[in-house]
Amino acid sequence: MSYEPRTYRSIIDVPGLVTFEVVHAETDLQISATRDLTPQAETLVRELRAGLEAYIAANPRFAESHVPIEVGPGAPRLAREMADAARITGVGPMASVAGAFAEAVAVGLSASSAEVIVENGGDLFVMGGHDRTVLLWAGDSPLSGRVALIVSAAMQPVAVCTSSARVGPSLSYGSAHAVTILAENGALADAAASAVGNVVHAPDDIALGLERAKSIPGVLGAVIIADDRIGATGLAQLAPVQGG
Repeated sequence: MSYEPRTYRSIIDVPGLVTFEVVHAETDLQISATRDLTPQAETLVRELRAGLEAYIAANPRFAESHVPIEVGPGAPRLAREMADAARITGVGPMASVAGAFAEAVAVGLSASSAEVIVENGGDLFVMGGHDRTVLLWAGDSPLSGRVALIVSAAMQPVAVCTSSARVGPSLSYGSAHAVTILAENGALADAAASAVGNVVHAPDDIALGLERAKSIPGVLGAVIIADDRIGATGLAQLAPVQGG
């Protein structure tokens, strides 16, 4: 649950929605909704963090393991969802924490807003009735900022989570500039991005990474950027960025 400055947020624009930020401890979210829901979002974040931190304090291996582990019946819902995602993808449960948080906050706010987008360190959960465009950042790849992912209204609610061996705090055993996963579940999308990124060590591994993504139940689509090459599968619809 580490923190990095969210400098990319300066260019984010979500037409028709009010955008605000919620920061609590290491959790730093940018949220877009039909109105400012800062108080509700702050309450959700505090409750989610308190439950997960208490569980980790009593079960430190949950935060330390790089492989799936079982959780007890008394684990909070967030921890159970993270453990399930870890089991499906073969990574540690904390690989899914950002995506899990994004979904939990979005769902919690959805009763107060018909449209909700929660961004948590580059991991998104999108709920609403409008097509959205997600710009793909990939560090020093020449494709960074030049390609966008179309998130149609038909596939929402949906998680869009990215893991990178070159940008941000993500732990990766691979070398991909960016692996972006679409899934209905935020924890699964985040964990799958890590799992796929682990097998991409060079541009020639993009096809292998896409096959890995397709093998994970619940993954709707994937995009992989490695150096100056890109590959996509499933429902991942790409579009060039004008001026990119």
